[in-house]
Amino acid sequence: MFTPKDPNFKERIQHKMLANNFMQYIGFKATQIEAGKISGELILEEHHLQQSKFLHGGVTATLADLVGGFASFTLVKDNQTVVTSDLKISYLNPGIGQKVLAKGWVIKAGNTLHFAEAEIICVNNGTETLVAKGYLTFAVVNIP
Repeated sequence: MFTPKDPNFKERIQHKMLANNFMQYIGFKATQIEAGKISGELILEEHHLQQSKFLHGGVTATLADLVGGFASFTLVKDNQTVVTSDLKISYLNPGIGQKVLAKGWVIKAGNTLHFAEAEIICVNNGTETLVAKGYLTFAVVNIP
């Protein structure tokens, strides 16, 4: 359990998500915003797929970065942000289905670095398959 440093973190996250142009472009929507945890979903469309009609690895990495980053962002002060400093993705299964679920959570929140994990899950006709795990580090940055 984490205690947010900003009591208005949910509103701040929602505002930042609306301002995230790439998130809006791919169509990712948050479904849960909690201190240190973000979940959301993406309805799969043709432009999310690679040549074999699987979820593209770049989209998978983007989703892990989004949920891990926003989970980390829930735990910083209102005059701070986070930026990705390290991202590792383990691709476990082909992403096949109609929808993608993305879950990210902080495992350690420090003063300068936050460590997070993410899971990317495809839903195909009601069956969930773990497509990838993400391991991420975010640097905490003061906003001037």
